[in-house]
Amino acid sequence: MQRIDRRGAGRRAFLRTAGGLVVAPWIVPAAALGRDGRVAPSNRITLGFIGLGFMGQRHHLSRFVEYPEAQVVAVCDVDRWRREHAQATVETAYAAQKAGGTYRGCAAYNDLRELLARDDVDAVVIATGERWHAPATIMAAEAGKDIFVEKPTSLTIAEAGAMVRAVRRCGRVCQTGLYQRSAEEFQLACRLVREGALGKIERIYVIISGTSSEVELPADPVPDGLDWDLWLGPAPWRPFNKRFHQYGESKGVVPWSFCRDFGGGSLTSNTVHAFDTVQWVLGMDESGPLEIVPPETGLVPDLTFKYPGDVLVHVVDQRLDGSKHILPKGWDELTSIQNFGGVFVGERGWIHVGRSGYLTSNPPELVVGGPGPYDRFTALRRHQRDWLEAIRTRRRPNCDIAVGCQSTIVAHLGCIARWTGRTLTWDAAGEQFVGDEEANRMRRRAMRQPWHV
Repeated sequence: MQRIDRRGAGRRAFLRTAGGLVVAPWIVPAAALGRDGRVAPSNRITLGFIGLGFMGQRHHLSRFVEYPEAQVVAVCDVDRWRREHAQATVETAYAAQKAGGTYRGCAAYNDLRELLARDDVDAVVIATGERWHAPATIMAAEAGKDIFVEKPTSLTIAEAGAMVRAVRRCGRVCQTGLYQRSAEEFQLACRLVREGALGKIERIYVIISGTSSEVELPADPVPDGLDWDLWLGPAPWRPFNKRFHQYGESKGVVPWSFCRDFGGGSLTSNTVHAFDTVQWVLGMDESGPLEIVPPETGLVPDLTFKYPGDVLVHVVDQRLDGSKHILPKGWDELTSIQNFGGVFVGERGWIHVGRSGYLTSNPPELVVGGPGPYDRFTALRRHQRDWLEAIRTRRRPNCDIAVGCQSTIVAHLGCIARWTGRTLTWDAAGEQFVGDEEANRMRRRAMRQPWHV
């Protein structure tokens, strides 16, 4: 993808003119032309980063500065320490790649609107909390940027739909952070199940079904260097408390998720990965479950989703319990179900897949010839590179926004079922609950001005 200097001169130009006269060409280093095996600057995808906590800094920024086909030009965070640390990360990484050993080409912003206003940014990585995912994604799409947005894609069901419509309307490429779509273990497990290795799927077991709560915490002093109002963004105003945000280096992935104003708890921050695999395996990327039954009804021991074809998805604790669950043939009750993965049970056996290199089956020969030694960063790198390639070719990435939003909606359905304590019937095509107005009201939330979707 060749970029053109927006001031009007092509970056590959060798001749300059002055008063109509041809002036001698200047000397251009081989690296600038890509002759040393590196990607020429004119062909690199320029990136901005919005949100620089645990995922944004450690798992995205630190990787993208290594990719020769990308160039990070801007970072943004409402935490001054984090944005300055990110800026230094970028400039140190690029300085190490230069013969002179210096680099000063990464801008740092407090307000994402300033970053999005730059016309020299091709694409953005959004790794904020989910309260910001929908507004930031929609603003980025409308600003002409391609997007990588972390999971869960949205804070509500209504926001998910608005994100998909904006990305499609603006013709953008949008990858979501459900990166198991790029993991070899999950790709193999999905292919085997969809090709009929297990016969008809009967049950699926995943973990964990915890949700967020309504909480009231005392006010702590706002750290110097934190823009608390912008951190809250579209969420309701509440006083700062250090449990929501630890100023400086991030110690955890989603510290805010226990609070309902900011997230849905384990279902949206963790189990959403497993739901994405369920949707993928069942071929439901454009739809979802028919019914959601929470344990609060007393009808089921665990949160249960009913899919077409009488497939039941149970969200259990770490292990299967023979007194509550139908144990698959050959399953050891002491085995913990892998986080982010699941156990897929069919009439011919089962496959257990997880992110820790876990891929086992009964009968065992089902997964002979599986992926090699596990590296927990390989799948994420593949997912990031898939997005860059999708930007270059303008195809849809492995976990396109519509796919990621459908999987996120499944997590929201589980939250709403647990919050209402009722069995809910879901109309996926209409994106509404059938005959339950209280549940339907929970599909959306009011946003604090001036933010909207």
